[in-house]
Amino acid sequence: MDAPPSTESVHCPSDLDLIQAIRSGQVDALDTLYERYAKLVYSLAFKMLRDVGESEDLTQDTFLALWQRDIYDPSRGSLSRFLMIYVRSRAIDRLRTKGTRTQVLQRWRMAMKSETSGISPLDHVSMGERSRITRDALEQLSDAERQVLEIAYYQGYSQSEVAQKLGIPLGTVKTRSRQGLKKLRKALQQYF
Repeated sequence: MDAPPSTESVHCPSDLDLIQAIRSGQVDALDTLYERYAKLVYSLAFKMLRDVGESEDLTQDTFLALWQRDIYDPSRGSLSRFLMIYVRSRAIDRLRTKGTRTQVLQRWRMAMKSETSGISPLDHVSMGERSRITRDALEQLSDAERQVLEIAYYQGYSQSEVAQKLGIPLGTVKTRSRQGLKKLRKALQQYF
């Protein structure tokens, strides 16, 4: 014969209990809150940001803030209300930052367009000639010196990154860079 169903109700901890457990370092409490509110947080983030990656990041950052900092005050309202206000505020911050970056890039593009549109045909020829002279001077360097300088100056890597990329010591990169630049300076001083 089967046992009768249990009349005990499963204890579901309140948000306040879970917040107190988080404050005492209980990771399981954070997991429970995440299961309870992650969809809500993500949906609001996505509604505002319209970007899956940004919304996932904001969701993660929100729960990380709950874990690392004492950001929720239960006396000011429910946790779900707090999370909505918090996510909305952070999403607005991200949109402002993104907007600022976009504006800076647009200004830079416009400046570059106006600079290049004002170049005369004689300037184009002169720049082409300088470019050819510089390429010829680079060809006079050893392969190792040229490689280090091209990675650093054309690809924009730091000397540490060049060392990592080439798998050589940083001191070797510095020496090759210094020697290569000296040779270039000498080869180009008559032109510039």
